[in-house]
Amino acid sequence: MAFILWIIAAILVISGIFAIFRKQLLWGIVLIVVGCLVGPGGVSLFT
Repeated sequence: MAFILWIIAAILVISGIFAIFRKQLLWGIVLIVVGCLVGPGGVSLFT
C-alpha cells in the first residue's frame, strides 16, 4: 500500500512541475501539495 501511495505522489508532483512549466501556476502548486500529502502524509496515515 505504501509503495502505491508513493507512486501516486510521484506522478502528482511530476504533473505539477509540468503544469508550472506550461504556465498553469495555480494548478501546478495544487498538484505538488496534494502529491506531498499523499506521499509522506498518506503513508504515515495508512500505516
